[in-house]
Amino acid sequence: MEWSGKPYYSLDCYLKKRFGCKVYKLALDGGMSCPNRDGTLGRGGCIFCSAGGSGDFAQPSGTSVTVQIEEAKARVEKKLKKNKPHGYIAYFQSYTNTYAPTEYLEKLFTEAIQHPEIAALSIATRPDCLPAPVISLLARLNRQKPVWVELGLQTIHEETARLIRRGYSLDCFESACRRLKEAGLETIVHVILGLPGETREMILDTIRYIGAFQCGTKPAVDGIKLQLLHILKGTDLAEYCQSHPFPILSLDAYADLVADCIELLPPRMVIHRITGDGPKSLLIAPAWSADKKRVLNTISRRLQERASYQGKGLPHR
Repeated sequence: MEWSGKPYYSLDCYLKKRFGCKVYKLALDGGMSCPNRDGTLGRGGCIFCSAGGSGDFAQPSGTSVTVQIEEAKARVEKKLKKNKPHGYIAYFQSYTNTYAPTEYLEKLFTEAIQHPEIAALSIATRPDCLPAPVISLLARLNRQKPVWVELGLQTIHEETARLIRRGYSLDCFESACRRLKEAGLETIVHVILGLPGETREMILDTIRYIGAFQCGTKPAVDGIKLQLLHILKGTDLAEYCQSHPFPILSLDAYADLVADCIELLPPRMVIHRITGDGPKSLLIAPAWSADKKRVLNTISRRLQERASYQGKGLPHR
């Protein structure tokens, strides 16, 4: 594994190694809902979820996938370096992106994966929305270009899962991971740090579990997203924290926690994210999270301090 300048296996390093160039994510909207919103399991979604269904930065639905890709490309143009090769990941982010008939999904994802500049397809969904025909579809598409499935586990603790209205059990998550792995698909797991009632050790138990989870003799999880809990306007979490105040992580505490998580994860696991973005127009807390550059710099310094203190220098993970 080549050194990326970070003491962990970053997504940027992984993408450059796999595709040989800089790769950018394009957040797209497949026009789907969620069983936790339409009454199948509940209404309103998970308590932290905004009206945008975690896709506040996605291109708006109502246009074709190709049009969304072109519009999303225009948004990242300022990041591109002239004469440098690059590619894109089609990222279906909003709501639950396998919660639709297989025929609809096939048309949607095929249009995305066949775009000449798309290097991979990433699909955010729920483990209880992955029936066999959908996994078979994703496996077929995976033979054309890489397909990643992102699952929002958030926590392994069932009491917290009930509080945030996740709507499925840990057994359901494990079953989905195994079926995805058997189909040859890469799995990325989302974890939220700072959920109400969770102690540091509870959070680290979730991280240990993800790092150790196996499918036969192989790791069941390929990548992880560490997400700071954001309290956003219009969410049920915003109401909950008024009637049930709970500690909000400080920037220093969050940086320490991220460093703890990374130290516990196996070196081969790709760290896709170490924080997250909440729309500034909706953000209630923590206010410090609005300054993403400061957050990333603080975490970077903490990781460097840890590596130096432990006498490891800058590890080639």
